[in-house]
Amino acid sequence: MERKNAWKKYSKSEFEQVFEFSEKYRRFISDCKTERECVDEAVAMASRAGYKPLNNIIAAGEKLKAGDKVYAVNMNKAVILFQIGKKPLEEGMNILGAHIDSPRLDIKQNPLYEDSELVLLDTHYYGGIKKYQWVAMPMAIHGVVALKDGSIVNIVIGEDIADPVVGISDLLIHLASAQMDKKGSKVVEGEDLNVLVGSMPCVGDGECESDEKPDDEKDSVKKNILNILKEKYGIEEEDFLSAELEIVPAGPARDYGIDRSMIMGYGHDDRVCAYPSLEALLQVEGLERTGVCILVDKEEIGSVGATGMQSRFFENMAAEIMNCTGDYSELKLRRALANSNMLSSDVSAAFDPNYANVSEKKNSAFFGHGMVFNKYTGARGKSGSNDASAEYMGRLRKIMDEADVSFQTSELGKVDAGGGGTIAYILANLDMNVIDSGIAVQNMHAPYEVISKADLYETFKGYKAFLLHA
Repeated sequence: MERKNAWKKYSKSEFEQVFEFSEKYRRFISDCKTERECVDEAVAMASRAGYKPLNNIIAAGEKLKAGDKVYAVNMNKAVILFQIGKKPLEEGMNILGAHIDSPRLDIKQNPLYEDSELVLLDTHYYGGIKKYQWVAMPMAIHGVVALKDGSIVNIVIGEDIADPVVGISDLLIHLASAQMDKKGSKVVEGEDLNVLVGSMPCVGDGECESDEKPDDEKDSVKKNILNILKEKYGIEEEDFLSAELEIVPAGPARDYGIDRSMIMGYGHDDRVCAYPSLEALLQVEGLERTGVCILVDKEEIGSVGATGMQSRFFENMAAEIMNCTGDYSELKLRRALANSNMLSSDVSAAFDPNYANVSEKKNSAFFGHGMVFNKYTGARGKSGSNDASAEYMGRLRKIMDEADVSFQTSELGKVDAGGGGTIAYILANLDMNVIDSGIAVQNMHAPYEVISKADLYETFKGYKAFLLHA
């Protein structure tokens, strides 16, 4: 049972739409490399589309009606958007849910040190990574520093072409005989992912003055880095205690392939599903059932914490929405959740002929074949998985075929090869219909991942069809 390549069906105007949408997405992931940056951009996009802050509606005691559009932000790391439908919320919602966190390196709270006249930052990796992939490449620093006076300092170093970049050194091949004999998981270890940020001693006037000669001054290179941070950002070393700074690959996402049919960039997992989910909700009108887009944090570490999908943020906001429509009760809220349909918008593994031995080809996702449905994920015996019902899958097939959406089905590799999970099972715990659906990715969790533009566009079309007809 072979699914057709989506590229073969496009007219000239459809080709232009594919590339236009893909370019907007390429700019999005180039600019949004942290969950905070994704939330800021999502709010800006929503505001331009007429969405209003839910908090303002609540504070003013206003009522919501069909066609109204609102959003709510959770701790600047998660955001949820609602477009109120014509039917009562008790009859259920159509929900798109994706995560906006990605694997990376987080700077520790007490990170800065000097060793052999080099200044480095200690890191703690976030999410599942192959640690050896994160060395010997240009890196940028993104994040915020919260000062004791309550103000927030935004940091982005390494993205402007005039900026410096930072990075993690690798061992030269000439001295790496012992390293090359190690297992892949031990070639580079977590505590060795230290980011080099400076090598020049503090020289000159002001705080650099000392009774000793500058070249002999203890931690003179570290002092110079602190002077630069103080001058440019107004932060002290102690301010690292209340900072959230992430080390990510520097530079923009790029068109990939001589035919420009793909995009290589950092953070496709899972912003490549978050972006079309958001755009789909912003572009639809006149919904029968209330449409929802949830963009959450912490999926890469289990969806835990106040900004992850396991928090009560979604349920709380759904209750607030029902209250603002004048139709809230705990029983009606429970019915609304149980009657809802959801696409857990997350990526799937793309078949790679370089590593064909980990895939079962008949049940793999291929570049260019469109949106991917994973009826179940999990590991080996479906452990930790949501497994969507046959009835729900049948309804989705009908919706996608009628909307001319190219789609395919997939598993995450061979049965005993490994596996993975998403946020699907968390929403399924509320008794709603949930299935994983998204975009196939090569190099998943590497610093630079790859997706197909055709798959991106077909998934956007699929998300719109779902909101309108599920």
